[in-house]
Amino acid sequence: MLKISGLHKSFGATPVLRGVDLTVARGQVTCVIGPSGSGKSTLLRCINHLEKVDAGRVEVDGALVGYREVGGRLRELPDRVVARQRAGIGMVFQNFNLFGHLTVLENLIEAPIGVLGVPRAQARERAREQLRRVGLKGREDAYPRQLSGGQQQRIAIARALTMEPKLLLFDEPTSALDPELVGEVLAVMRDLAQAGQTMVVVTHEIGFAREVADEVVFLDGGEVLESGPPEELLDNPRHPRTREFLHRVL
Repeated sequence: MLKISGLHKSFGATPVLRGVDLTVARGQVTCVIGPSGSGKSTLLRCINHLEKVDAGRVEVDGALVGYREVGGRLRELPDRVVARQRAGIGMVFQNFNLFGHLTVLENLIEAPIGVLGVPRAQARERAREQLRRVGLKGREDAYPRQLSGGQQQRIAIARALTMEPKLLLFDEPTSALDPELVGEVLAVMRDLAQAGQTMVVVTHEIGFAREVADEVVFLDGGEVLESGPPEELLDNPRHPRTREFLHRVL
């Protein structure tokens, strides 16, 4: 579902990603862990071309993201084509990014109608189904300010799901939440994993990664230093830097 090859990204003179390679199979959950500033969020933003890469390739479901190949060289695609590609790559941000002036239902139907051309009645039904899925049936007419942080993040997940994405990206989805609200968001993510949703999750919740991930990737200094099943990487890391990081966070 996802193949990243030799990905490089710098901001000015500062390199952030240094030749990242990553493969995620269809239906797989990959958790990316690492210290602050290691390039985790930038990696996610490069996957859906919110950040343009300096070198390397990102392919989702066999198609290059953001570029087409012409004569062995990559040419950037027009914005409208990239927008269509993004429609199949859902993203859940740290701080919800809901439209405060819209109701919950309006937040959920905006993209299916505007981007996919889904008829309004069908978009509303799809939105209600996803609200049931995240445990928020009956909150269609509420505004984001009337909801807790955990509820807002579950709305953000439901909004991503209304686009029926092939791939779902999570950028530390619980980092902005009070500790008592973390569990309700992680429960929704567990259900998605069990349903076979392909996910890449940047997280500091090591327990969640241990329970749900098929693979854990340790990113540091813009490089993948180690990856493997959670029982191997978290319990018996090979790289000294991985061991040091886990010793500090566990």
